[in-house]
Amino acid sequence: MPTWAVTGGGGFIGSNIVARLVHRGDPVRVVDDFSTGRRSNLEGVRDDITLYEGSITDVGLLAEAFDGADYVLHQAAVASVQRTVEDPIGTDRVNVSGTLKVLEAARQASVERVVYASSTAVYGDSEELPKQEDMHPEPKSPYAANKLAGEYYCRVYNDLYGMETVGLRYFNIFGPRQDPNSDYAAVVPIFVRCALEDRPATVFGDGEQTRDFTYVENAVQANLLAAKVSGAAGSVFNIGCGESYTLNTLLDMLGSILEKRVDREYTSPRAGDVRHSAADISRAREILGYSPDVAFEEGLRHTVAWYSEDEKGGAARESDPTGAAAAR
Repeated sequence: MPTWAVTGGGGFIGSNIVARLVHRGDPVRVVDDFSTGRRSNLEGVRDDITLYEGSITDVGLLAEAFDGADYVLHQAAVASVQRTVEDPIGTDRVNVSGTLKVLEAARQASVERVVYASSTAVYGDSEELPKQEDMHPEPKSPYAANKLAGEYYCRVYNDLYGMETVGLRYFNIFGPRQDPNSDYAAVVPIFVRCALEDRPATVFGDGEQTRDFTYVENAVQANLLAAKVSGAAGSVFNIGCGESYTLNTLLDMLGSILEKRVDREYTSPRAGDVRHSAADISRAREILGYSPDVAFEEGLRHTVAWYSEDEKGGAARESDPTGAAAAR
């Protein structure tokens, strides 16, 4: 069976990937410095993985973690538009230089393929929808520029060095283990927490901006497909659901799930945020065999149930990252 190395394996998406791999019985190595990831995300699998605690900027650590690995799933990043706006140099050190070090360490270790977590942010704020992979990128934030630079490095390593790489452009991934307490948290966990605590949700702008919200298990599926599917190397793929919803609709759905109104407070738009986003996933369907198994509303119900459970229920959930146990 293959050996996997997951950078950022203690983070939101990374820990869900790790849980799926462990459940399959595959050997898994995790690289994480827990600057944004959480050790609690790995509690249910800690005895089944090899943990390399440290930063992806540490080339010695990467060499050790990747030695003998077949695939690297590179999820580690400072995944916040706002934080990159506030600290462009510091975040570049992780998102760009760190990605280059991951690629070089993987090449030196003769890794078969690296799957790179990119972002819909690379498309910028063009009015053309849905977003297609061959569109001209127009990054509007340091985060978007970071992710695009990582894609270009992946292409260079694929084409120049012959080490296979695949890029996945995530569209607003959400679900269990996503931290709602960070200053840079994504909108879904923040809105869910506000709804559960009967607090008004802060909406930047008028709430009519749209997002292709994608449940995390769809991203997990995409990573595992991208690692092995022939004909995918050297390409990037949109990973979304192909449908968009406004933030106002998201709040209305939460209210419907919880059977109450979710209040909201509107404020000024944030710098660097795009207005509309929707994925064309036809390339991922055709080449990767990707199909979003969990639709937005179903994923939102799983997410609400996950955040609603008490501490005892949360511990039990660690063995079921899909949230299905919480929904039953």
